[in-house]
This record gives sequence, structure tokens and C-alpha cells, in this order.
Amino acid sequence: MRDGSNHRTDQFGGSLHNRARLPLEVVEAVIDVFGADRVGYRISPHFQNYSMNDSNPHETFCYLAEELSRFNLGFLHMIERVGEPMRVAPGARFASIIRSIFNGTFILNGGYDADKGNATIQKSEADLISYGSLFLANPDLPERFRKNAPLNTPDITTFYAGEERGYIDYPAL
Repeated sequence: MRDGSNHRTDQFGGSLHNRARLPLEVVEAVIDVFGADRVGYRISPHFQNYSMNDSNPHETFCYLAEELSRFNLGFLHMIERVGEPMRVAPGARFASIIRSIFNGTFILNGGYDADKGNATIQKSEADLISYGSLFLANPDLPERFRKNAPLNTPDITTFYAGEERGYIDYPAL
């Protein structure tokens, strides 16, 4: 859906409406099979790797969130990093705007710890927080959060490497 990587000239390229067409058609097709409450969608508006970018992510992803609201999805999951590495500058964040546009369950991810996650939920900025890499490094993460125990540091060099290192060798409490 990114305009910096989508150079199509057919009905799936060019205008914002056309670029949103493919993901929205896919969502509709998946809903036809599984039902809207069992379908979620993940957006990463700040992602700029692999030659992907968007000249106006605010406009693009607000439009997409508004269109996705029509489907009454099970959830919308947004990556917007609040922690290192690759923290999004506070002035560039717009999860709160997406939250106000999307009418369903809203999940955030991106460098949250227990305190930041709880504060975000208490301020109604999200319904849920997901902890991807922290869970990889801490399979007992809920227990560590409950006990305010120290966390293992994720080793991103092992992510998706296809071996046990980095997945099953982190020490438990």
C-alpha cells in the first residue's frame, strides 16, 4: 500500500483510494471465509525498510483505518515504536489519531515495557499492548511483570534465524 514502493498504474496504484483497494479487497475476502470478528489487520506506518516508504503515512493510514472500521474487524494492530531501537519521535506519532478513527479493538506494539503498556491502556490510547520481542526473550513475561523482575534482553541477531538460539535458551526466573 506504500506509494514509494507501489508504482502500479492499474486500479491498484496511483491514488490513495486505488492503493488501499487491494488490502481492503483482501480483508473482505478473508471476512467472507472467517467472519469479521475473527479477522484482524496490522499496520506499520513508520516502517521504511526494504525500499518501502510512504510520502504521507498519516493520510494513508488514517484513510485505511477509516475504511477498515466499516468491516467491524476483530482488531487493528499498529506498530509505533515508543522504545529503542528505532523509536518514533513524539511529534511523528499518530497512534492516538488512528485510535480515534478505528471503531474496534486497537492493539499497539513497539518497545513497551509493563509501565508504558499499563499507562497507555489507562489513558485509553489502546485496548491491548503486544510484546513481541520481549516475549521471545522472556517466555515467562507475565510472571516477570507481576514480580517486577528483571527482563532478559532480546538478541535481535537470532530472530528468525531458524535455530534454537534466541528462542528456547533464554533463562527463566
